[in-house]
Amino acid sequence: MPPSPLAPTAPTAPTPVPTDAFHVYDTTLRDGAQREGLSLSVQDKLTIARHLDELGVGFIEGGWPGANPKDVEFFRRAQSELRLTTATLAAFGATRRPNAIAADDPQVAALRESGAPVITVVAKAHTGHVRAALRTTLEENLAMVADTVTHLVGEGRRVFLDAEHFFDGYALDPAYALEVVQVATEAGAAVVALCDTNGGMLPGQLADVVAHVGELGSRLGIHCHDDAGCAVANTLAAVDAGATHVQGTANGYGERCGNANLFTVIANLALKQGRPVLPDGNLAELSRISHAIAEVANIAPEPHAPYVGGSAFAHKAGLHVSAIKVAPEMYQHLDPAAVGNDMRLLVSELAGRATVELRGRALGLELDREATTRIVDRVKELEAAGYSFEAADASFELLLRTEVSGDAPRFFSLESWRVIVEHRPGGEVVSEATVKLHAKGERFVATGEGNGPVNALDRALRLALGQLHPGLASLDLLDYKVRILEGAHGTDAVTRVLVATGDGEAEWTTVGVHDNVIAASWMALAEAYTYGLLRQSAVDAD
Repeated sequence: MPPSPLAPTAPTAPTPVPTDAFHVYDTTLRDGAQREGLSLSVQDKLTIARHLDELGVGFIEGGWPGANPKDVEFFRRAQSELRLTTATLAAFGATRRPNAIAADDPQVAALRESGAPVITVVAKAHTGHVRAALRTTLEENLAMVADTVTHLVGEGRRVFLDAEHFFDGYALDPAYALEVVQVATEAGAAVVALCDTNGGMLPGQLADVVAHVGELGSRLGIHCHDDAGCAVANTLAAVDAGATHVQGTANGYGERCGNANLFTVIANLALKQGRPVLPDGNLAELSRISHAIAEVANIAPEPHAPYVGGSAFAHKAGLHVSAIKVAPEMYQHLDPAAVGNDMRLLVSELAGRATVELRGRALGLELDREATTRIVDRVKELEAAGYSFEAADASFELLLRTEVSGDAPRFFSLESWRVIVEHRPGGEVVSEATVKLHAKGERFVATGEGNGPVNALDRALRLALGQLHPGLASLDLLDYKVRILEGAHGTDAVTRVLVATGDGEAEWTTVGVHDNVIAASWMALAEAYTYGLLRQSAVDAD
């Protein structure tokens, strides 16, 4: 979860100003969209393009005009609706067909008509693919490359060439793979991107090939897939070997195992090598942009993603936290603020006094030794019973405030709740919940219906407190997880429930544990709304 509203913010770290000497090329809208289960509307693509432009990438590949109606519509709307400030829009397509003329080819015409100032042409660099996929001769494939690139350059477009299956093709017939690069360069291609299309290369092998190809004098780029888990490493190895154009996708989206995660590549190039890849100050937007694109894609952010993940700077072990209390750099490779992220201290049975002290300090609470010991013991006791505070920071903050003040933050108190599940004629199943609460000296009784017990309790709670706390309307339940804990079996097992809630600005998670799943759900739900109201009261106080 994001830090408490009372937690301090960290400064941003500036980055150098990029130039055309080094390219960051994003292909999320085309290659990334091939990820299984990912479907982007035209509006989604326009929104993601704006986010990428905010970050400051150099090129945004919008799609393949002519291949499908959605991409045609994207480029049509982009001409009037997309106002890019740092990025240049690129259209992707193939070379002309065999035994044709580029000027007359309908697919090449679609690239011209896209309005994109940059055209990225994909071409075969593997003799087997030329013969089996294109069903043409090696000589005709070279003519297709030369004719297409020459024609598009003559039409005033900047042309990049993606040499598909380059590394596999180089292994099979290095002379022919090199000839494809040379022909494209002589025809006017500004960059030839070497593609590890099957994603099977290792960094050392790949770097050797890139260095050898670089002897031709062509400007080289790199496009890697992650099938061997090396896409980012291969991209960096290619840069070390002379590539000055890197391709990748937001959050590593892509077919099969995905593409090189462009955000990880950017952070490594900027922070580890000092390369000018983003405009000054934009690197601090990396985490925000990563999560914003994940929201548009409707894919949960990967918490363990390097640099931008919620766990990227999270510390659990007591030894780590004790060292961080003295000097944060001891267990962090960089200041998380440099990429717009935050350090998190996870509270669990593995953590010690330092975790509690630092978390308390972030909330503006000074804990004496006695209070710290009491809180550590309480956390260990509750986690032994099934709680998980590392996954429920909001619940831990409420516990911390309770132990410090001697009383829990309280906006309402429970008298009772009841849930009824009814199977109606026709097969419809409806849950009805009644809650009886006390708040501000008054008693409230409300009943709500929902498609499940938790949904019904949520609606009843909102109805009961809506007049006193209209801010509840801004809270949304984002996720609900149930886990049967080890050590018990079947319907008698102890259950842990995690509820994720948000208010449009932040998200937080609360936990409930009980041998009754509805009771555990109520506990997590009640804490979720208590924390949300606590956030609102802090904002109102400001």
